[in-house]
Amino acid sequence: MRLIQTDYVNNVDNSKLIDGAITGMVNSLGDPHSVYLNQDLYKRLMEQTEGSFGGIGVVMQYNKDNQSVNVVTVMKDTPGEQAGIKQGDEIVAIDDTPTKDFSFDQIASHIRGPVGTDVTLTLKNADGQRSVKLTRATIKTSTVTHQMLNNNIGYLRIGMFSENTGKEFSAAYTDLQNQGMKGLIIDLRSNPGGLLTSCVEIAKQVVPKGTIVSTVDRSGNKETYSSELEQSAYPIVVLIDGNSASASEILAGALQDTKAATLVGTKSYGKGSVQQIIPLGEGTAIKLTIAKYYTPSGRSIDGTGIEPDVPVELDTSGNVDNQLNTAIDVMKQKLAQ
Repeated sequence: MRLIQTDYVNNVDNSKLIDGAITGMVNSLGDPHSVYLNQDLYKRLMEQTEGSFGGIGVVMQYNKDNQSVNVVTVMKDTPGEQAGIKQGDEIVAIDDTPTKDFSFDQIASHIRGPVGTDVTLTLKNADGQRSVKLTRATIKTSTVTHQMLNNNIGYLRIGMFSENTGKEFSAAYTDLQNQGMKGLIIDLRSNPGGLLTSCVEIAKQVVPKGTIVSTVDRSGNKETYSSELEQSAYPIVVLIDGNSASASEILAGALQDTKAATLVGTKSYGKGSVQQIIPLGEGTAIKLTIAKYYTPSGRSIDGTGIEPDVPVELDTSGNVDNQLNTAIDVMKQKLAQ
């Protein structure tokens, strides 16, 4: 560092050198789940796990081929909806800077910002091009959605496990119960995981009495999380796929090992390790793998994943969700018994 500071041909930013050194040290572990979080990445991770941030309430899709950014969803009661932004609108500029000048991550960080501040978007659609000025507000992200399907089969999807997911699950679960639910389908497809505490909070409501998951650190110290539920209140089917990881695998594995649910779909991702966020000061942190977790039967699924009881590849050729339809068929069989 001293040589670079004194002899390198250009002036250097010391903070960039330190960031680079820490990044290289963490990367040398060869663990894709241990990561150095600079100020921007750490802030975004905290926003994601806390479930709220300052923004305008739109979900965007980035096309790498032509570097275009399109709106795919506009959340209700948000600045985006109030400004008349519609699904399909292309965002061509942010505060008069073309979106093509940013990476997708930079686009999101430029649109987000402190609550009460303004951002101007230039939008393009079939009707032409226009600019709208929006005042950022607190955007709360919901991680749980639910609905009642035919035959009183409750459907509940968990997108990820954030701080509020346990409460959201409880509210959705109670609503389905009040609607006369007879069986429950839990959809964990494309769920990347999240907070272990939220996963355990949910598991206690559906996993029968006993171990939910245990973690073991480098010294062999074991911590066990348990359920006191006498038995599952309903037949359960769980949907998983290759993007179901970490906390979603903990929940699926506990339900499978205790025979409280039938798993439908494809083999899960196989992330059987626990990470801790350790702040380093000045708004930075490292996410470090500190333990491995084991399902109630003692399985470590790290690198191997969880095999479904009923394997079903997703058919992407049509508009029908064949995996969900299979889960419904499995549930009908359970209810008929």
